Amino acid sequence: MKSITINIKNDKLLDKVTWLLEHFKNDGLEIVSKEDMDDLKSLKATRSEDSIPFDEYKKNEN
Repeated sequence: MKSITINIKNDKLLDKVTWLLEHFKNDGLEIVSKEDMDDLKSLKATRSEDSIPFDEYKKNEN
């Protein structure tokens, strides 16, 4: 998969570019914001960390 980043400062231009790109979704284009991608990468990095059940967390919250 190839990725590109487009930085757009103008909201009207963002709407136009998004509108144009939406037409390629049926061809396999995926539109993801840079912020969402950064969040997903952060979440993926935590997958191997140990976790505890929520009930256990609640017992020790103080």
